[in-house]
Amino acid sequence: MQLDLFDETNTITKEHLNLVERLLQFSADQEKISAQAEMSVTFVDNAKIQEVNKDYRGKDYATDVISFAMQDEGEGEMAIVGDNLPLILGDIIISVDKISEQAQDYEHSFERELGFLAVHGFLHLLGYDHMEPDDEKEMFGKQEEYLNEFGLKRK
Repeated sequence: MQLDLFDETNTITKEHLNLVERLLQFSADQEKISAQAEMSVTFVDNAKIQEVNKDYRGKDYATDVISFAMQDEGEGEMAIVGDNLPLILGDIIISVDKISEQAQDYEHSFERELGFLAVHGFLHLLGYDHMEPDDEKEMFGKQEEYLNEFGLKRK
């Protein structure tokens, strides 16, 4: 999978970027995602993710992760089809501030929260959701499975 990582905060270490890339590649393999698939992850601060959340979701507060799935068709949108088109999964935006806050709140490592949010956003790009109890159980089960198998277990 082609993965582009952008750190608008200039605070994410190369080791953390490498961790996210390896974890998302691992998760993509588990989900049998094509090697030609493309996606991006952008790291921002709380102010930026609040702005995105307000502009695109109508919610005026900072959140931890937002996913923009390119394979979902909105109401009135037409499907883009073609044999030679790359599979563009979409974009994930993660708040670095929220990674630190939530790692402390949940009493686990920055790396575990970073991985959790990356996998959470990735699964949203694939169409998983947690609005209904059964869907939540499936999505959160996959998150835990992938994080544990990768080695980012809860402490």
